[in-house]
Amino acid sequence: MTEPKPDLSRLKIDRDRPPQGVSRALRRSAYIAAAAIVLFVVIFFALRGRGGQTVQVALAELVGGGAGVSTGVTANGYVVARTKASVSSKITGRLEFLGVDEGDVVEAGQVIARLEAEDYAAALAQREADLATARAGLAEAEAERDQLVRDVARAKDLLARGLASNQETEQLEAQLATAEARVERLRATVAAADAGVGVARANLENTEIRAPFSGTILRKDAEVGEVVAPVATGSGLTRGAVVTMADFETLEVEVDVNEAYIARIHHGQPARITLDAYPAVDFPGRVRQIVPTADRQKATVLVKVSFAERDERILPEMSATVEFLEDEGGVPEAAAQPRVFVPAAAVRDEAGRQVVWIVRDDRAERREVVAGPVTGERREIRSGLSGGEQVVVEGSEGLEDGARVKLATER
Repeated sequence: MTEPKPDLSRLKIDRDRPPQGVSRALRRSAYIAAAAIVLFVVIFFALRGRGGQTVQVALAELVGGGAGVSTGVTANGYVVARTKASVSSKITGRLEFLGVDEGDVVEAGQVIARLEAEDYAAALAQREADLATARAGLAEAEAERDQLVRDVARAKDLLARGLASNQETEQLEAQLATAEARVERLRATVAAADAGVGVARANLENTEIRAPFSGTILRKDAEVGEVVAPVATGSGLTRGAVVTMADFETLEVEVDVNEAYIARIHHGQPARITLDAYPAVDFPGRVRQIVPTADRQKATVLVKVSFAERDERILPEMSATVEFLEDEGGVPEAAAQPRVFVPAAAVRDEAGRQVVWIVRDDRAERREVVAGPVTGERREIRSGLSGGEQVVVEGSEGLEDGARVKLATER
């Protein structure tokens, strides 16, 4: 009996189709790779959306009119004393005594220093002796004259009665005239000697250096033992001043105001003064003087603003910023209109055009504006902004319109 042949077709390997297990593994790997790619793309764009160039911004300030409201005009300057002096001696001499120090308060006429006075005291004594000698000589001459006056009177009486000659009378009259001339000469000598005494006494008094006004000593310019003179020689051997003093009651701020804004400033206008030493404190002030000339180099006008009240914290030469305020009827109508101001650093010049970068919805926007001159650290925007915009003051280099940005204050 013949056995049937085995079916070997089932043992044939189908090389065109992978095994079922391998196929499932390949599909799983493909799904994982695709998911990884999608996740990478999502993370990339998310991180890109959160990034961007970092910029620092400030708000465009809208300044309106009204009493006590800022005119938008600010200026920088320094505190100075209207009454200030470098006190020197009237004569040359060696400093013997210096009775003040920096910060001391002195009264007008108070002796603050003294020069060596022995030579001047001796000169005064000599002049007084010369005066005494001259007065004694005058008294002697007057006595001789008076005697001659009596002798001439007797001679004339005797001549009238024929008891004396004309020659004797004429000789006495000549002697009387000579005596009177000598008296006049000695009177002039006495006057000159008296004037010499006055000069010597004045020189002696000038060895005492007195305060010309009430104030505070700012600086000592000489020390005991140095030679001081009314004018320094420049050789370093003499000093031209002993101390420098100022009256703190006359402290004020001198600022340079751009001439484009000087029409908004007037005498008596209120102002707000801020010192760099005390940035959180505002000191009220008022315009005292507008110097009637401009500086052609800086295109500015000097304005002097006085403090409303004396404050012990205010010192000469402090840096100050003055913000001029509006009062009722104090400024022109045009100055009372609302204006927009931005930090001066926010305005850039590009190809002859003035440009400001603003930030809106985390994106940079280029805005062309018309800007006025710089006053203080701010600049007026006459058109292009309405106020309240976030303007870029730092980090605008390389920005493109519409680029995503990140504020420097963000963490």
